[in-house]
Amino acid sequence: MNIVLIGYRGTGKSVVGELLAARLRMQCIGMDTEIVKRAGMSIPEIVEKYGWEKFRDIESEEAREVSGFDNVVIDTGGGVIERPKNIEALKINSRIFWLKASVDEIVSRIHGDTERPALTAGKTFTEEVTEVLERRIPKYKSAAKYEIDTDELTPEQVADRIIKICKMDSA
Repeated sequence: MNIVLIGYRGTGKSVVGELLAARLRMQCIGMDTEIVKRAGMSIPEIVEKYGWEKFRDIESEEAREVSGFDNVVIDTGGGVIERPKNIEALKINSRIFWLKASVDEIVSRIHGDTERPALTAGKTFTEEVTEVLERRIPKYKSAAKYEIDTDELTPEQVADRIIKICKMDSA
């Protein structure tokens, strides 16, 4: 059984994924990291050279590939939910957790992030986060079996909650 972490950038997926993997003696697969390896360039370079559609195509290939694994933690990119086929693939043999946070918390956590290009043009950073998050919330909600608000929690506390849920689910 896999643990899949979905949510917007800055909600803690990567840090929590690594903590879970260490505590549960599982491998953590960062989908964005694998996409960068597969493409041989950074995500901003992929988007600049080929556009968002090509990036999403590579992301879909990666989602399909990691869905075939077992006993791994999968840290997805924030937009993985943009294509229903990605969630269909990721739901195979997995528990999906939506790590969520308020716009203010997300902005404070990722304001200086240069690893991802802008998703909307002509907006302030806070406006972009608000707009994209509003559009994605229903998708995150429908994809996830569990939701964890990370605003007031440390990554360790989030990992503890996920482990507790997994143990209760297995009982």
